[in-house]
Amino acid sequence: MGTASSMLTQYDLEEVQLHCHNLFSQQEIVSLYQRFCQLDRNAKGFISADEFLSVPEFAMNPLSQRLLKMLDGLNFKDFVAFLSAFSAKANMEQKITLIFKVYDSDGNGKISFNDILEVLQDLSGVFMSNEQREKVLLQVLKEAGYTRESYLMLDDFIKSRRERGYMHLYQHQ
Repeated sequence: MGTASSMLTQYDLEEVQLHCHNLFSQQEIVSLYQRFCQLDRNAKGFISADEFLSVPEFAMNPLSQRLLKMLDGLNFKDFVAFLSAFSAKANMEQKITLIFKVYDSDGNGKISFNDILEVLQDLSGVFMSNEQREKVLLQVLKEAGYTRESYLMLDDFIKSRRERGYMHLYQHQ
């Protein structure tokens, strides 16, 4: 499963299929492997940040730098596992987990005021000042009954979606 010239064996296909929880068919995995090999220009067996940025749709995404932290250096198996959250067969929990990871930029397992503020900065760019973003976020948190010290945990994020209720925030102890 390394170079662009190599082919996937049946064993490789089955292993990747298991790794992505059977969210892709074997034919879809072959197609993804062909795309992976196109992106892996130097046939290193992984895709670098620069190679991901060669995809115009990815480079133009305002969250591309955040996604790059998750993607840089992925081998094929992990590339497919990452993409599995975008599959129509993926369940809501898998999709929410990916969204949570995009917001949790420091990877500490919780989304803080600063994590949300960074995403707002990525999304709004120069159209809002830092002061405006902070003011808006503080107002939203205040209206929801929370403060800038509140944070969101993945389990509660998933649970709240299941219950179709509001996301639960916790106060720092």
